[in-house]
Amino acid sequence: KQAEKAVHQKKEQSKTKCRKARRRHINLVAEFNRRQRKNIWLETHIWHAKRFHMVKKWGYCLGDSPTEKSYRACYRAMTKHCLLQDLSYYCCLELTGKESELLKQLARICSIDTGLTFEEACCLSGRFEGSLNLYRADCYPEGILGPVTFIWKLRDGSEKRQLWIWMHPALKQDILRELKAIFQCSEPEEIYIPEPVTTSIQEEKQMDVVLSLGKKRKKEDKEGEKAVPVKKIIGDGTRDPFQSYSWISQTTGIVISDKTMEILRYRLIGPLSHSVLTETLKAASLQTV
Repeated sequence: KQAEKAVHQKKEQSKTKCRKARRRHINLVAEFNRRQRKNIWLETHIWHAKRFHMVKKWGYCLGDSPTEKSYRACYRAMTKHCLLQDLSYYCCLELTGKESELLKQLARICSIDTGLTFEEACCLSGRFEGSLNLYRADCYPEGILGPVTFIWKLRDGSEKRQLWIWMHPALKQDILRELKAIFQCSEPEEIYIPEPVTTSIQEEKQMDVVLSLGKKRKKEDKEGEKAVPVKKIIGDGTRDPFQSYSWISQTTGIVISDKTMEILRYRLIGPLSHSVLTETLKAASLQTV
């Protein structure tokens, strides 16, 4: 009886895997994808999560305030060196179509009385970024939507132009609704289907090494051996996964595409920002076919 009692009182073995198994690359990516179901992570999330208090806003997980006293260091970087900020959570809408048609309709949601417009020569050439306030169509000075920044793609000799408009995620739905109305883009061109992004060759090699190490363990991990490599899924915190992300107008031929989280955006502040860019980026040689 004492022996049977001891068997029943014996604690059940924990089903959780050891830390080495949990920290394997395959399990980490699967866990990161699971944790992004409600709030999307930026590309720099891991770096910020180790050093900042994180907050969940506008469908994203963002760094709010540093965990250590680094305000003086940030101020010193802004005034004397270079400070980088991740603004990838800002939403980007791409407009594609004839330049004349784009300018004609965009003039309805902005005013020359406020300063800069989409027709400014320096911005229209694609060399500079502009900023302005958007209003509801033909409602200026009432019905303000909010501030945005924009940049035109450089001319390639054709009538078709591309325009990227950046806005805060809290303003995206209102501005998108207004743009679809003025360009009459009601018909969805493409439907978003979340698909895993193809991993790089280096990541696949790392997975193979991890799997080979896992097979040599004393305690074999059957689930780990049969596991299929999980690939990272890029999402968007301001859009329903099954909502269309591109709309086309049958009358004007204008296409509106939602490029949020597809184009990363960083801000460099400080006197050495230009030096950092010139040292980091190298001009590519133009190749003509």
